[in-house]
Order: sequence, then structure tokens, then C-alpha cells
Amino acid sequence: MDERINNQLLDSVPDGVFTVDTAWRITSFNRAAEQITGVRRAEALGRPCCEVFRASICESACALKQTLATRRPVANKVVYIVNAQGERIPISISTAVLRDARGRIVGGVESFRDLRLVSELRRAAEQQDSFSNIIGRSAAMRRLFDLLPPVAESDSTVLLEGASGTGKELFARAIHELSRRRARKFVALNCGALPDTLLESELFGYKAGAFTDARKDKPGRFALAEGGTLFLDEIGDISPAMQTRLLRVLQERVYEPLGSVASVRADVRVIAATNKSLDQLVRDDKFREDLFYRVNVVRLELPALRDRREDVPLLIDHLVARFNRLKARDLAGVSDAVLARLMEYDFPGNVRELENIIEHAFVLCRSGLIEPAHLPPHLRTEGLPAPTGFPAGLTLAAMEKLLIRDALRRHQGNRAAAARELGVNPSTLFRKIKALGLSRSSRGS
Repeated sequence: MDERINNQLLDSVPDGVFTVDTAWRITSFNRAAEQITGVRRAEALGRPCCEVFRASICESACALKQTLATRRPVANKVVYIVNAQGERIPISISTAVLRDARGRIVGGVESFRDLRLVSELRRAAEQQDSFSNIIGRSAAMRRLFDLLPPVAESDSTVLLEGASGTGKELFARAIHELSRRRARKFVALNCGALPDTLLESELFGYKAGAFTDARKDKPGRFALAEGGTLFLDEIGDISPAMQTRLLRVLQERVYEPLGSVASVRADVRVIAATNKSLDQLVRDDKFREDLFYRVNVVRLELPALRDRREDVPLLIDHLVARFNRLKARDLAGVSDAVLARLMEYDFPGNVRELENIIEHAFVLCRSGLIEPAHLPPHLRTEGLPAPTGFPAGLTLAAMEKLLIRDALRRHQGNRAAAARELGVNPSTLFRKIKALGLSRSSRGS
């Protein structure tokens, strides 16, 4: 084929394309390759490809070199290159052997696609499914997203209830960032981690000479959060004595640092959180009823991950992207088998456990997709029963069935309520219930 026509054909391709000879020198370089790399064709021709691309795999695992050695093509491998301006660009590459008219190998061809646009589109899509760094598209999370702005606009005390790992501090920070106090500090304290003596000094501070080794004044968390927001995590774990002191602050908006005889006014919004039921603690006489009513002005209940299972794929994408950035890696995501395994898992540790699972996989997986072998031992499917009673290796249809069945279970078979939660028209849900053989589960609505 005429070289001019060959170049015209290559320039019409939207992906970058280049070819090399057996000495790894570039023999053709199309217009898209120029645009992605920032290197002009005249500068690229005749140069070793590693000098032009400076890809993350050039030194150790060149895909084109593997293809020429094994005669097997590579398809859609995600790597990074450094362009002429020094920018790190994610690309997806495919390689193949290049043969002459007699079938002899004369080099290789590589095509590559700029993934920056894909990343931008993914980020835009994530913004549609997130709120102030909280990820979720489920009906339960969208209801919370709708509540956050009006809750933030008020200055009332907020109680966040939810199991460990559901993101209570994230929600507290979101409320602060949306409030009129956002220009001042957000201060957090885990009340359950400290004994009374330390908790009191951490909350209210102390004056010099208040006790041995108190050589100078120390501000407490209320002072540090002045004008801002104080987040008190695990408030259900504090002692009755500390409950009394905290009640006075919430009622009168004043406190005394240890060793002081003067009261200090507190302009602080308090957001409390617990992984226990404060109602039950009140009934068991372990939590003051008057303090309960002070902290329970606005209550937000955060759902467990098993109750918003449709958010799992979105959270996985978010975590993979996050660990790729933190660890300078280029994993492409999780395999279908891993997604199926995680979709059927109950996550007793909630989002925090999912984060640990993905980080564990990043330790074992060096490139490509995260596979079942990269998961923690208790999640590898070989010989293990599925914790929720569903078979391993779910298809998309089985995942849909799982989500619908979970919604019906949460609403005691009420199909109209389940449809509202899933964000679909009731008639659509009824058809899916019938098609998936869930008619018995839907009775009673």
C-alpha cells in the first residue's frame, strides 16, 4: 500500500497508533498519537519507542515486547505514559505482531486510547452519585442527601446513629461544610476511647496548676471548636458523671476548664454519633433521658451496607480509583467474579470493611483486574458457602433478583414501598418480580 495512503488511513483513526521495527524504532506515528503524547511525528520517527512514551511498563513489562516474544496480542491493558509536558496520562493499550507480505515478523503495532476523558466522565458520573465525599445512589442514601442541606442550615444538635463503618464522621463533616460554621473548625473526639479523667480534660481543657504536670493552660475541644462544630463519636459510651457535665454545656452553653472557677461560653454546634441504640440505653438506665433529648433534636439513621447493596459497585469503583492514586498503581477494577462475591456478602464491617478488602486486594494484585484469589481468605469462593445463602458467581440477572428480594424483605413484602426505595415505577417492579419468579415474596403488599 502507498505510504501516503497508509498514513491517511492511520490519521483517520481516533486512537493513537504507532508501529516499530524489530529494533524497537518507531516506523509510523499517527495524528492521534501526536495529540495524546505531545510529540510531533517527525520527532518520533526513528526513535526508540520507550524514549517517546515513557510508559509505566516500558522498563519492566513492555506489552509490545511480550507480544513479539509470545506472538499473543494484548488487549485493553491500562498503563500510564508521560507526555512531552511531563503530565502523567492514563491510556488503554492493545498490541499485535506486524508481518510483511510473506508472513515474516517485521515489527509490532500498538494502539492506545486516552483515558482522561473516560476519567472525567466517570468523575462527573460519581458527582451525580455522591454528596460531599459520601458515595451512594441507593434510595436510602438519596433520602439522607436530601435531608443534609436543611439539617446543616439549622444550628440544632444532631444525633447520627449507625453501625461501625457506616460513615458517621463523613456525614458530620458534610453537615459542617454545608453550614454557616464552615469557615471555622470541625473538631472530632472519640468519647469511647478515653477514661473519664482524660475525656474531661480533652473536652473542657485545663488551667495551669490544675493537677501535677499541668504547667500551662491547655484548651479543650470545645475551645478549639469555638464558632465551629464539635463531633462527639460513640457518645453512648460516656459515664453518668460525664453525661451530667455534657448536659450542662448543651443546656446552658457554658463550661469550666479543669482548675478554673470562671465559666466560659461555648458557641459550638454539637453533632453526636453512636453505634448503639440510645433509646435502649435510656430504658436500661445507662444513659440520661434529659441528655438523650438534648442530643436527639435531629436524628439521622445511617443504613448498613447490606441494606444499600446497590451502592457496592459504585463504592468499589471509587475505592479502586482512590487506591490507584494513593499507591500510584493502574489496576483496571474488579473481575465479574469478584463483583458477584462482594454483591452477595453481608459486610458486617460496612463501608470500612469494603475499604479494607480493596486495600488487601491492592497488596496482592500487581496489574489488571482484581480476581477472587486477591481477596481476603474468608471471601475466596472455593469451598465456602455464600454468607447470604446465594450461590457464588452471580449473573447480572441474579444480582437484580438479589436487590429486589432485599428491598421486599425490608418492606415486609410491600411492593409499592420497595418500588419507591429502588427508584422504579411500581408497574416495572411488578413485571420484574414476575419475570424473576419472586411472586411468592411479593405477597402481602
